[in-house]
Amino acid sequence: MPADTPFDGKAFVLTLPSQPGVYRMLNATGDVIYVGKAIDLRKRVSSYFQKSGLSPRIRLMVSQIAGIETTVTRSEAEALLLENNLIKSLAPRYNILFRDDKSYPYLLLTNHAFPRIAFYRGALDNRHQYFGPFPNAGVVKSSIQLLQKVFQLRTCENSVFNNRTRPCLLYQIKRCSAPCVGLISPEAYQADVSSAILFLQGKQDEVLKMIERKMLTASDQQAYEQAAVFRDQMQALRKIQEKQFVDSGRALDADVIACVTGEDEHAVAINLVMIRSGRHLGDKTFFPQNVHQDTVSTVLEAFVSQHYLNRSVPPLIILSQKIRIALLQKLLTAQAGHKVTLSINPIGERRKWLDMAAENAQLALQQKQIQQASQEDRLHALQEVLNLPTLSRIECFDISHTMGEATIASCVVYDRFAMRNGEYRRYNITGITPGDDYAAMRDVLQRRYAKIAMEEGKLPDLILIDGGKGQINVANEVMIELGLNDIPLVGVAKGETRKPGLEQLILPWQEEILHLPDDHPALHLIQQIRDEAHRFAIQGHRAKRAKTRRTSSLEQIAGVGSRRRQNLLTRFGGLKGVKNASIEELQQTDGISRALAEKIYRELR
Repeated sequence: MPADTPFDGKAFVLTLPSQPGVYRMLNATGDVIYVGKAIDLRKRVSSYFQKSGLSPRIRLMVSQIAGIETTVTRSEAEALLLENNLIKSLAPRYNILFRDDKSYPYLLLTNHAFPRIAFYRGALDNRHQYFGPFPNAGVVKSSIQLLQKVFQLRTCENSVFNNRTRPCLLYQIKRCSAPCVGLISPEAYQADVSSAILFLQGKQDEVLKMIERKMLTASDQQAYEQAAVFRDQMQALRKIQEKQFVDSGRALDADVIACVTGEDEHAVAINLVMIRSGRHLGDKTFFPQNVHQDTVSTVLEAFVSQHYLNRSVPPLIILSQKIRIALLQKLLTAQAGHKVTLSINPIGERRKWLDMAAENAQLALQQKQIQQASQEDRLHALQEVLNLPTLSRIECFDISHTMGEATIASCVVYDRFAMRNGEYRRYNITGITPGDDYAAMRDVLQRRYAKIAMEEGKLPDLILIDGGKGQINVANEVMIELGLNDIPLVGVAKGETRKPGLEQLILPWQEEILHLPDDHPALHLIQQIRDEAHRFAIQGHRAKRAKTRRTSSLEQIAGVGSRRRQNLLTRFGGLKGVKNASIEELQQTDGISRALAEKIYRELR
């Protein structure tokens, strides 16, 4: 750990073993500022304390080192794994970082007598079958819609499926074959499942031939209605084939990764293209943080190391630049349980994929730089309007409720020319008079800034309040009480017609209300931040209200405890099903007597 005396790196190096491991460099406050791996810890760490040959960035980092912690590992591969775990969990300021907090989505096919298809994100359970990963949720949802249209597989939860007494709307619009009420045999449904699996594996031609044989057999047996169903399936599948993005003609699984740079040394983009079963499923672009004069190969190697850690790996990864392949290939193969090949110089069709990924990365980088320039213009305009030349970090608050019900306060953060989603916070507001927005604003500001006043967080350069003079007066009182009255406050009040562009800016340090032209870049930035705070508050409020209403009506009925409530919700697939049930149906639920069924029926009406 860091000591009060200056850190003697050269003396520390002499205590290190010549073994593989991971080293963590700490600053004076004990924060980890860099994580690295080494085949030889002593040799690698000693290189940072040489008199020459260090880049300006590394020299700056070394000047901040107040301590070094090390962990010895059994191999370099194990060191690489630990290094990337620490980088992801600690986010050191001098490591190249890739932000990708959400896991990739999959299409789930459950292991039931009548399997359901569903969108899935999270840890995989080997009892079920998964297809993917997909680059984004939209691809999964569109795939589910296609499977519903062609194969009519169910998407409903088991609690609903097990308690249906008649087909739902999806059966009426030919998006489900209604296995819940026995309108399709288990054998026929399983045949549709098998066809769907072949389709997801990229074997559309095989599916088409199979359905064609079924159609001809049904026609020979004069089962013309069934033959027409197979005919419609074939037509739908052919339309899907026509709309495919790219088809390699082979059932190949691969990721294609291209890294490009802009004119600015910090501007780097990596585009990841996913090919599954020979089909182009989509792509995703990543923008690394903390890139300072790093080579493209260094950035690309960091991406491959971090991205595939504890994540499914395809058998082929095509790369745009040469990196140190041997160690990564060995580690990814061990993790995946199958051979993983890293390819640097692809030819033919694979080269076209790589060129396409590079073009996507370049386009995304250009768009990001244009957006960045626009954000800089907006912030500079706001700095001039408010006479705050050092303005960078802005926090904005909004209150959301419905007639005082489920009050939620939101705080969103804008910093360094972008919204910082990871720093957003929501606050449940309780213990106030319902609908009292002033009390709600006082509560959230006290909770937010009491900790910061005790030096436990970052102070904003400006606080935006979605509201008028009343909210601003309350906010001003709170900040004075906390001793933070030097932070500027601005109220954003809607104009008389409540139209965008007519906002009134209330500045406590001047009497006149400020009106900016509707095309003013400073106003655009304020609207952007205010709208995001509003969206975030509304989203939280609706979720809280829905949760409250989903259970409160049953909870309020005397005699319906947690077990009986659970039995009812499970049997009828939710509160709506309970409300639509008859007294006789309610009475058939475990623990529900005739008298209690009548009471539930009466009170839910």
